[in-house]
Amino acid sequence: MLPNDFAVFAIDDLPPEAIAMLQALYSRDPRSVMVHLEQVKKLGPEKFMSTFYVGYGHRSIGDCGTTSFFIENVSMLAAKAIQDWPLYNGQEASTRYLDMSKQPFLNPLGTAGGAKIQDEWRAFYSYVLEMLVPHLKVRFPLQEGQEEKVYEKAIKARAFDIARGFLPAGATTFVSWHTNLRQAADHLKGMRHHPLGEVRNIAEVVLGAAQQKYAASFLHKKYDAEEDYVSQSEAAFAYLQDVGPAGAFLYKSHLDVQALCDYPINKLLNDRPPKAELHHRFRQYGTIDFSFPIDFGSYRDLQRQRSCVQEMPLLTTKWGFHEWYLEQLTPALREVSTEFIKQQAIRIAGLDATDVVKQYYVGMGYVVPAKISCTLPSAVYIAELRSTDAVHPTLRVQAQRMGDALEEAVPGLKMHHDRSPGTWNIRRGTHDIVKV
Repeated sequence: MLPNDFAVFAIDDLPPEAIAMLQALYSRDPRSVMVHLEQVKKLGPEKFMSTFYVGYGHRSIGDCGTTSFFIENVSMLAAKAIQDWPLYNGQEASTRYLDMSKQPFLNPLGTAGGAKIQDEWRAFYSYVLEMLVPHLKVRFPLQEGQEEKVYEKAIKARAFDIARGFLPAGATTFVSWHTNLRQAADHLKGMRHHPLGEVRNIAEVVLGAAQQKYAASFLHKKYDAEEDYVSQSEAAFAYLQDVGPAGAFLYKSHLDVQALCDYPINKLLNDRPPKAELHHRFRQYGTIDFSFPIDFGSYRDLQRQRSCVQEMPLLTTKWGFHEWYLEQLTPALREVSTEFIKQQAIRIAGLDATDVVKQYYVGMGYVVPAKISCTLPSAVYIAELRSTDAVHPTLRVQAQRMGDALEEAVPGLKMHHDRSPGTWNIRRGTHDIVKV
């Protein structure tokens, strides 16, 4: 039963500031949005936003208007900084489906030594791709009834999965960022103090573009004390400090197990069917921490799970190159790759640069420590989503361990993570976005 004046309107053809103003008017004038729409069209949103959003600190108004930034040819490291935000929404060029050999590589040192390291990575990446495709076709031959076009795409995708370990983090990519006006301002405030100069420059350029397009919503004043505090915070949390033991998968539960064992909560845990997510109220029962080693390439995928808290690991050669990438090669190519990686590590160590800057020259197959803190719904979701056979094998195995750990930590919890061993799956060839 609904009242006679019940109505629903879908409005999405106005600029972000106008949409924000339209919603804000509800809080002071309880008339139909259609009445407010005429007011917005007549007065314009700029004065309203500069007065009530920026001028008087009604920050929630900024949540009501959204926009999209398209940020092109930035390093893999900068892409992670852009995505390092709890409410990030967007997409990035995938190293698992694209040949990145023609992408520019960012050499922040501007030296011949830095360029040589990146040029060597590029050449070796292309060489590995060239050698892998025929090798994979022998290893995974086309089966009767399989579509050749899909098969070819699946083979290439598998080759990219392996070769991407030989891309340096200075390889450039494309990133989109869909955000509301408030979150844009807040995230850019932190990015302006990031340890990487590239990230600081991106923040200034994006902020300039936002100020030009939405002048009334980006008039925030800067205060020295606040800027200093933000700078200190960014320095403290920019990179993971507590690396833990290398090579180990560990978890530590801070969950209220007693409460989770009580009826009807435990019944909801035990009766959950596949694909159903835990109710968000389960977040109140605490968190569970996971730490494990993973290659930087797969960490990039894990980092996009924004329901958990995690810090960016510093990419170095310290923990070695992930064995999985080498195990996928022919014995001869594996021997060549091992020597190549050894020589690259020596060249990287010889660079006159900080470890933070050296990241641009380190291959994404190198191992980094990952540490994430999740609520129960978040942990269950990540373990199940990232354990499917379409996920990169080096991340998939850690997600499987997360699922097993959750079953051990929470009595009665029914998990639906994929426990099957890694297999060849031609369906990768269908996971594409194509022109029609």
